[in-house]
Amino acid sequence: MLLMEVLGSALLGLALAGVAVRVLAQRLPSPWVVLVSGTLGALFGAYLTQFALGPGHNTLTATLVGSVLVSAVVLSLLLRPGAGPRRSSHRAPMSLAPRG
Repeated sequence: MLLMEVLGSALLGLALAGVAVRVLAQRLPSPWVVLVSGTLGALFGAYLTQFALGPGHNTLTATLVGSVLVSAVVLSLLLRPGAGPRRSSHRAPMSLAPRG
């Protein structure tokens, strides 16, 4: 059972990272970093879920869900801001708005 949890978590993390690389390639660092981070995040998520559930509550589904959630959080930390239109501020920082 433990081997299935580890392999399943690693594969789900790798799949989630692969989807992130394909969809958000412009906003992420190199694909190698994303794939490794997604996989390691999923493995850590599986360990964290097992630790949180405690002994006697070995459910494969809960472990896989926990691993995917932690992997998604790790991947979201790698995102850079988008290059969309930004509102330019003509005011100096910490200045008061003019009253008219």
